Amino acid sequence: MDEQMNEYTPDLYELVDESGEKRTFELLDCMDFEDERYYALTPYFEEEDAEQMLSDPALLVILRAEYDEETGEEILASIDDEDLFDRVGAAFEERLEEMFDFEDDEEEN
Repeated sequence: MDEQMNEYTPDLYELVDESGEKRTFELLDCMDFEDERYYALTPYFEEEDAEQMLSDPALLVILRAEYDEETGEEILASIDDEDLFDRVGAAFEERLEEMFDFEDDEEEN
């Protein structure tokens, strides 16, 4: 069997934060919620950057898809409505728990 067929290739997005700094994120999931599309991403690190990964806390970034009228392209934007952000976050949390079969640390103790 070809080894390349078994390799995982993540969907990567390069995002620019408010301060103009570029960071690479890996797409974990996307979903439609209340007639809009949302993306759940996490910081991406190459294997050689494992030390940096350990120093950064686990982070989930949730962004809404919007269309740039000038270019006609999809862009990812932050969610300003705190209530909407909480609802979308809860929906992603439930989906990601099912996808990745996370175990609740409290149940183990």
